[in-house]
Amino acid sequence: MNLAELGFDSSFYGRLEAEKTGDFHFARVIAVHKDGCVVQGEQGTARAEITGRLMFTAASPLDYPAVGDWVTVQVFSGEDFAVIHEILPRKSLLTRKTAGKRIELQLIAANIDTALIVQSLDADYNLRRLERYLTMAYENRIRPVVLLSKSDLLAAAMLKERLAAIRALKPDLQVMAYSTVTAAGIKAVAELLRPAETFCLLGSSGVGKTTLLNSFLGEERFATRAVREKDDKGRHTTSSRQLLRLQTGALVIDTPGMRELGNIAVRAGLQETFSEIAELGALCRYSDCSHTREHGCAVLAALKEGRISLERYENYLKMSKESAYHALSYLEKRRKARDFGKMVKVFRRHADKDKR
Repeated sequence: MNLAELGFDSSFYGRLEAEKTGDFHFARVIAVHKDGCVVQGEQGTARAEITGRLMFTAASPLDYPAVGDWVTVQVFSGEDFAVIHEILPRKSLLTRKTAGKRIELQLIAANIDTALIVQSLDADYNLRRLERYLTMAYENRIRPVVLLSKSDLLAAAMLKERLAAIRALKPDLQVMAYSTVTAAGIKAVAELLRPAETFCLLGSSGVGKTTLLNSFLGEERFATRAVREKDDKGRHTTSSRQLLRLQTGALVIDTPGMRELGNIAVRAGLQETFSEIAELGALCRYSDCSHTREHGCAVLAALKEGRISLERYENYLKMSKESAYHALSYLEKRRKARDFGKMVKVFRRHADKDKR
């Protein structure tokens, strides 16, 4: 398989140093496991591990390979094994805050062109959660497309109402409904997937990502599980991230369901997702307006007049405060890690002098 078929385009060549050629090959990370990666390139598919140098210099999880990354590798012929020497600069990187109380960034995937955000039209349908996914995509310069699964569960009038509600959030946002039961809309969704472009499936457990992927593949390659009847909650089917190449030539990254979706420092993503609030904010009397109680606040005026819904306004405030808090906590953690690293280097220098 040539590199172009795996999504390698001319933009990556401009980021390479001449000395990185020669004995090294370019490959794409197609899976990440606890004990290593799987890479694919013109030399074939191989298990891979990073060099000790990469591991030693890594300052955060962002410095490790993610599914979708392009890397330079040294391939050991006959051993089905490769060593990753360098991660090429990424054109996009999808991240989120790790689940739970820990403030750390979690890698989801790299070099994505389009995020396919899947919500089901049953109990999972949630505009506020969708705004979180949109913020994640926009922050990382990834084009979002919203896919509404299980359209067979709704009457035509209700389906039309929900489509209109999402389009009201972002008029230029592409939204499509489909059903894997009746096959309605499946062909139109499949036509989105262009050859050599990378798409990432995102959504909660049980929304039908794996079922949709199986329909793209034309076979039941991956197991699916029904949602719990008592609360309509999904159950995890996908347990790891992987990149798959479809017969059409499109590249799809499947991801496990996300029940908790926190963001860190997503100012640009928030401004794009809540663009009407950002535009109104520029008209406020004070440049540092918090849009909560100030006189002359254009956002509060629009809220009072009904031009912004209360639910959308409250979600904007909640996500803005959460993003800022997580960003401060994350930066403080990074600062402490750097200070500790400097202390270790000083200790080693003194230890080396003592040995002499």
